[in-house]
Amino acid sequence: MPKFSLAALTVLELAPPELVEVAAACGYDHVGIRLLAAVPGGLAYPLMDDQAALKETLARLDASGITVADLEVVAFRPETEVATFAAFFETGARLGAKNILVAGYDPDLDRFTDRFAKFCEAAAPHGLTADLEFMPWTSVPDLRTANRIVAQVGQPNAGVLVDALHFDRSKSLLGELVRIPADRLHYWQLCDGPAKRPATSEEMMHAARFERMFPGEGGIDLVSLARTMPVDIPISIEAPTVTLAKTLNAEARARRALEAAKKVLAAAWP
Repeated sequence: MPKFSLAALTVLELAPPELVEVAAACGYDHVGIRLLAAVPGGLAYPLMDDQAALKETLARLDASGITVADLEVVAFRPETEVATFAAFFETGARLGAKNILVAGYDPDLDRFTDRFAKFCEAAAPHGLTADLEFMPWTSVPDLRTANRIVAQVGQPNAGVLVDALHFDRSKSLLGELVRIPADRLHYWQLCDGPAKRPATSEEMMHAARFERMFPGEGGIDLVSLARTMPVDIPISIEAPTVTLAKTLNAEARARRALEAAKKVLAAAWP
């Protein structure tokens, strides 16, 4: 039976306590919490700097039975220093989180690989994995590059994060995915999008951050992707739909996303 997580980006207007409440009401098993902004000035909920909000989030997790699957977003840029994440790790451990989403925005991949290895080492004592997400517009543009870096760092808690949209848009291959050791895949992200790929990186970024589709409602071959992924890792439903959010509240969107995901997985794993 798949375990589903409500990704922060799907309902980013919700602070973590409300995110937990909505996840519980809709029947999710986990949530992902965005502690750090994906881009400078972006929306995030830094619980490490807000003890009252952290306490409230912990109380709602305890009351609901929802657990925290992943923390977002550690975006490595040339100036990023691993030492700055001490409070982030400690807060993640208090939340009982399992995974950290890492993105690479450092064009010097040797430097990034070295820092990613140190990040993995720093995260490990807190029970956290570090999962490298490939995105076509970043310095880690595809599955092959992400897997090479994770293999190179050689840390047991290092993982590759597969997002269905980025997998398709990066033209990564199922044949590459099937060769990745299962212990490098800690969770994955599910959504959909039009079969036609965006023409530019700007269009790709906009769609990824604001206008995805619920699973099964677009043109990506999600069934084949699901059949290639391990069946025993959490599935994070990450489907921001900003236009739809103008007429449909967070709970309704989260519920619709989960129902759609279950249909896809039922087709993949009958």
